[in-house]
Amino acid sequence: MTTLDSEQYKEAERQSWDSVANNWQKWWKTIERGAEKVSRRLIELAEVKPGSRVLDSATGIGEPAITAANRVGSNGHVLATDISPQMISVAKQRAISLGLQNVIEFKEGDIETIELPSSTFDAVLCRWGLMFLPDLKAGLSNIYQSLKPSGHFAAAVWASPDQATLSATTMNIIMKETNSKPPPPGTPGPFSLSDENSLKNSFVISGFKNLSIERMNVSFDFDSPDDFTTYITETAGPLQKMLANQTIERKREILKAVTEGAQKYVDNNTGKVSFENEAILIASKK
Repeated sequence: MTTLDSEQYKEAERQSWDSVANNWQKWWKTIERGAEKVSRRLIELAEVKPGSRVLDSATGIGEPAITAANRVGSNGHVLATDISPQMISVAKQRAISLGLQNVIEFKEGDIETIELPSSTFDAVLCRWGLMFLPDLKAGLSNIYQSLKPSGHFAAAVWASPDQATLSATTMNIIMKETNSKPPPPGTPGPFSLSDENSLKNSFVISGFKNLSIERMNVSFDFDSPDDFTTYITETAGPLQKMLANQTIERKREILKAVTEGAQKYVDNNTGKVSFENEAILIASKK
C-alpha cells in the first residue's frame, strides 16, 4: 500500500482540474460525441425518470447532470457536485445556456467529504470520477447515505487500456519520454478501478446490492494526429504536470513523439484518429 496524504492529493487534483476546465469546454463536443452514450446508459441503469431527484458526483463540466436534467424535467431536481470550482463554473454556464438552471443545482466539494442530505436521492450517477478517490470506501459510504431506500447508483470507470490502442501507446510514450515511473499500487488514477472483482467488492462492503457490471467501448475521434495531440495536451491535467518541468524544446520533442505514435492509428480513408478504451459500468441498489 502507498501512503498518500489525502488532503494534499485532493488539493493537487482540484488545481489540476481547475487548470484545464476552459479547455474541456473547448473540446466539449469532441468529448461528448464519444461519451454521451455512457451518460445515457448510466441514466437507464439508475432508472432515472421524470420527476426523479438525482445526484451527479464528480460532474466535471456538467455530465451526466445535463442529460439527467433533461430526463427528470421541471418536476425533478439534479444536484451536481465537483471538487473543481472552475469545472463547476463552466457547468453552470452550460446549464444556463440550455435553460436548465432551475433543474440543476451545483455544489463544490469532493465525493468523500461533501455534505449531502441523507436518504434524499432516487438515483446517483458518477461518470469517471470514482477512480480518483483516495478513500473509495468513504466516497461510496457518502453516496449510499444520500440515497433513498431502494435508490439506484450507476457509475462508470475505465478499464485498463488494450496495449494495441492509441490510449495505451500514448501513455507509454509519455511515461518513457518524461522518465516517469508508474504510480505505486493503490494510487488513485484513471485505471485504478479496472479490476471488476475488486470494484464489486468495494460496492458490497459499502452496503450496495443487486450489482451488475457491463462494458462499453468508447471512442473519441479526432481530425488528425496533430488534433489529437493538441487535445491531450490541453485537457489532461496530469500530462501538463509531467511537462511542466521540461524545457520548451523538450516539450516540443515529447509532443512530436505523441503525434508520431498517433500516426499508426490513422484511418486511411478519412485521415481521422480514434482514441479508444473500454468503460466499465456498474449498477447497484441501496
